[in-house]
Amino acid sequence: MMNILEQAKSKMLVAIEHLKNDLKSIRTNRANAGMLDSIFVEIYGSSMRIKEVANVTAPEARTLLITPFDPSTTNAIGKSIEKANLGFMPIVDANSIRIKIPPMDENMRKEMVKQCHKKKEEAKISIRNIRREFNEAAKKQKTAGELTEDGLKKNEKNVQELTDKFCKEADELAEKKKRNYHHLVIAYKSQNPVTLGLFKET
Repeated sequence: MMNILEQAKSKMLVAIEHLKNDLKSIRTNRANAGMLDSIFVEIYGSSMRIKEVANVTAPEARTLLITPFDPSTTNAIGKSIEKANLGFMPIVDANSIRIKIPPMDENMRKEMVKQCHKKKEEAKISIRNIRREFNEAAKKQKTAGELTEDGLKKNEKNVQELTDKFCKEADELAEKKKRNYHHLVIAYKSQNPVTLGLFKET
């Protein structure tokens, strides 16, 4: 059985992985299959992620191609993408859906930066909640005679160090994503055909 510290670390790692997935779903100027990860489609009587019912690829720098495993679900997937209001319109045909990613202007960039900040703060709140959960668990162990006073203080110190470490990682992940948007606006203003939308997304 894992001790309190190991359990806290495991849960905080899950929060960081969740943040990474959330940041991937926030659009940039470059097509990325992860941009659709947050979209659900209602088919077969249940709600499913698009990646569970279709193959999503980026055949070009600013194009997404969605190929449903079941062609009969194509229209439903297309409507779900429209309703998501991600800033682009799907082009639906009989067996696939194509999305052209439009250039991102400064207003769009600001909105994406806000989303990055929101997702980061949600992750940090989750991490701090985990800290509180496991500090309370340690206090209960002390009350039950399973942990000494020194052991309790050591546990609180170690859990705080984990909290600081993972909150810092959340900050760094969000800042790395935000830097993409800074470069996008520079490219947008210069309208440089080489750099606009063609840098590597992180």
